[in-house]
Amino acid sequence: MSKLNIGVFVGSLRRESFSRKIAKAVAGLLPEDFQSKLVDIGGLSLYNQDEDTPETTPPAWVVFRQEVKALDGLLFVTPEYNRSVTPVLKNALDIASRPYGQNVWSGKPGVLISVSPGQLGAFGAYHHLQQTMAYLNIILLNQPEVYISNVPSLLDAKGEISNPQTQKFLQTFAAAFAQWVRLFPVKQTN
Repeated sequence: MSKLNIGVFVGSLRRESFSRKIAKAVAGLLPEDFQSKLVDIGGLSLYNQDEDTPETTPPAWVVFRQEVKALDGLLFVTPEYNRSVTPVLKNALDIASRPYGQNVWSGKPGVLISVSPGQLGAFGAYHHLQQTMAYLNIILLNQPEVYISNVPSLLDAKGEISNPQTQKFLQTFAAAFAQWVRLFPVKQTN
């Protein structure tokens, strides 16, 4: 039996990103019939419609769109920049939603986690992303919502989750996400 492919999209490029650490932890909690892959969005040039023609589309955009199209589910983990979405994540969403009528995000099940060292758990980014993802027809699992605040206090020196309650909650969340993805038909790729 083939595994369900989950793309992991991290909205932070920082080497010691809290979002990346949480994404890795959640991906590791998925059942055995799932495989996850961190999708690199940091090397994508800024979306410019003038460059998005059959003759001029950057090769990295083409590869990225193909990669997203082949996924069975989407895991987004992001911090918040100025109460909103990080530029790198918004750019990735834009690239894979274009050209018009060729949105490769459409119809895919997804989940969203926002992460912050502060008290609000990146609430603003979470809700801005919900709006964008609804328009892109990414079908988000709405419960449980995951806003992780005070994230440094939840991680040990290796960057792994050290808080038992957080670990238990994320296990429940990963199980709910797996159940959500299983509700959607698996797309056959050639």
